[in-house]
Amino acid sequence: MELSGIPLPERMRPETLDDFVGQEHLLKQGKLLRKLYDARRLVSCVLWGPPGTGKTTLAKLIATHAEAHFVELSAVASGAKELREVFQTAAEEKRLYGMPTVLFVDEIHRYTKTQQDLLLPAVERGVIYLVGSTTENPRISLTRALLSRLQVWELYRLSESDVEQALTRALHDGDLGLGKWQVQFDEDAWSTLVKGSGGDLRKAMNAMEWSIVHAAEESSAIVTVSASHVEEALEGALGQFDESIYYDQLSAFCKSLRGSDSDAALYWFMRMVQEGVDPRIPVRRLMVHASEDVGLASPQALVQAVSAMNVLESVGLPEARIPIAQAIIFVCESPKSNSVVQALGRVEEALRRFPHAPVPPHLDDRHFYKDEHENANYLYPHDFPGHFIDQRYLPYELGDSVFYEPTEQGAEARIHPKRPGRHMNFNK
Repeated sequence: MELSGIPLPERMRPETLDDFVGQEHLLKQGKLLRKLYDARRLVSCVLWGPPGTGKTTLAKLIATHAEAHFVELSAVASGAKELREVFQTAAEEKRLYGMPTVLFVDEIHRYTKTQQDLLLPAVERGVIYLVGSTTENPRISLTRALLSRLQVWELYRLSESDVEQALTRALHDGDLGLGKWQVQFDEDAWSTLVKGSGGDLRKAMNAMEWSIVHAAEESSAIVTVSASHVEEALEGALGQFDESIYYDQLSAFCKSLRGSDSDAALYWFMRMVQEGVDPRIPVRRLMVHASEDVGLASPQALVQAVSAMNVLESVGLPEARIPIAQAIIFVCESPKSNSVVQALGRVEEALRRFPHAPVPPHLDDRHFYKDEHENANYLYPHDFPGHFIDQRYLPYELGDSVFYEPTEQGAEARIHPKRPGRHMNFNK
């Protein structure tokens, strides 16, 4: 069995929007993008979504339907020189033939600020219609100036039914697909292919093609594809980490920590590490959540998290997985309190309301004041029983504001909830 020199995903790329699968939230009748497409109107935009969801295909369909010249650049391999050449050619074609140019920039988030700024005048003057493709949130990865000139359309990961529909079409297409061969998939093999693609149609089609090639070496007239053939075809893609999924997985890890699910937190940590994420990234989040979601309810949580980072830095993987797992479990199983975060929020609100409140006179630095009476009212706490004396420390404008309110969770319950003189005895 011989493969075409053109990969199956490229051969099966839709030629009309009717053949495009998924993204109904953007493309069904009545939606803005569909209206623009049907009216053959072009707008500068950014298509944001995971790999294999049709960003490049959609850009080509839009340009073709509007009878525009389509130019494709990769932000990884292009720079100012290539952009200026595109702008010059686009201006000439518009002047001579009235033909618009759609510039498609793949992975546009990889352009520097300077390169993004270079796009601004060309977009603003209508020299080009820019269509950017990104797997990262454009509201974070693109400059405000560029983003303000673009429509943002988010593409979702394809559903299993979407993937199955596209694979079935490719399997039976005798001209561009795999229909010229007699192929049958075991039930487990087909399910493995659809589910194993993770909503990435490009990955699914490549895996289908290579699993058929692999199976053809072992069969004669009818090619029978088993689950093991598909798993082997998918295996090469398992180590390719998807930047768009990374944020979702990190979010799942953080929410599992907050939700006290140590099983899920361990799973997401190990999955990210297995897929190539720098382990310091989730461990940094672990340190933050040890204070953000546990805090004084279990002060040792932060000690555990910081210790795990220290072990990671000094020992590395795979050995550091063990103390990291210990810290993850400790944070998850600890009682939860967000009183520290709440206190910071109240302080920030006070700072917005009273940004210039003066220091009470009795708290001034006495080294800078020669008049002793200015500090005469300061009471030194260690001179009093219990090493505490009730006196004002906040600016007078803030009245009797209370920022930190201890909860009844874990060790925090041992902090006396009422002022003055509350304290914690962590040794009890």
